[in-house]
Amino acid sequence: MLILQRRLGPALRRWRALNRVKQSHAAERLGVAQSTISRWENGTQEMEPEQRARTEALVSARLTSAGDAALARLVHGQSRGAHLICDQSHRLLALSTVRRREFGCDADDLIGESLWRFITEDLAKVEDGLNGLGWFDLASPPEVVAETGANGSDVVPIRPGRCRLTRMLLSDGTAARLVETLS
Repeated sequence: MLILQRRLGPALRRWRALNRVKQSHAAERLGVAQSTISRWENGTQEMEPEQRARTEALVSARLTSAGDAALARLVHGQSRGAHLICDQSHRLLALSTVRRREFGCDADDLIGESLWRFITEDLAKVEDGLNGLGWFDLASPPEVVAETGANGSDVVPIRPGRCRLTRMLLSDGTAARLVETLS
């Protein structure tokens, strides 16, 4: 969770910029002082759990428009394993039929749930290195191809192989991540 905490301040800054929200208005919405927003965004102050939850709810990706729904349908129709997650919280937004069959549970039960608990060591290392690639600062960072490793989960199994991570902005300016199995 520490990785996600470190990215929340910059995610709030991006959300404000994309939605043309001043720090003072964000502070009002989140029930804190404007100077607190500044410290969060600069990484000089950590959020309390309740503040973190409210901020995550504000900056987390949602499929809210017709365009977003079309993206979800495209993911669903993928001919290989693929899923779409919130780039900030790792909440599952959509998945391909292939990926749905791989899951050891009813995949609908996982929609809206974070898949973070299923991450492998290899993918956690990739996640830790995304900041250095400008992943969270650029509107359209380059895609990343990564080794997956294995997680040993029967619920959301990840097998050794390769995947491609592609970050994209949804209609409301929040970021989503397409994860595609390559091998």
